[in-house]
Amino acid sequence: MSGIRISARINGEQWAGQVEPRLLLSDFLRSEVGLTGTHVGCEHGVCGACTVLLDREPVRACLMFAVQIDGHEVTTVEGLAAAMPGEAISVEQLHPIQRAFHEAHALQCGFCTPGILMTAQAFLRENPAPSRDEIREAVSGHLCRCTGYHNIVEGVALAAERLAADGEGEP
Repeated sequence: MSGIRISARINGEQWAGQVEPRLLLSDFLRSEVGLTGTHVGCEHGVCGACTVLLDREPVRACLMFAVQIDGHEVTTVEGLAAAMPGEAISVEQLHPIQRAFHEAHALQCGFCTPGILMTAQAFLRENPAPSRDEIREAVSGHLCRCTGYHNIVEGVALAAERLAADGEGEP
């Protein structure tokens, strides 16, 4: 394969290899790394389904090239849960934000959920005790056609409460 050699940490694991300069980060994560939790929706950065964390900050993977992650750290939704790759995940192993979404019924079809979870993680790191209005603003960049957002807001609020109560601090 021709391309540019890159090296990055992806979900805590070092990855190195060749990538085509025009390969989008979303396509790279799904096809080259096998992390299919990063969903591709609009491919214009509007829907938020492809949101991942780059050096702990949310980015739209459909708007970035894979070569841009060279030397950086990427976290996808698969990096949230405490399980080994390929291992079945129990509810107890889910990240506190994922558990809160599960309990608050903050997902239906689940297509938008990975991006919202990644945004919520970064948001709660910056704002550990948000109001419902602040949560609505934080997730306003994501399109969900199923839930009507009420349960998403409740899920983020529940996660914030649990993280504060558990003293986990860092989401």
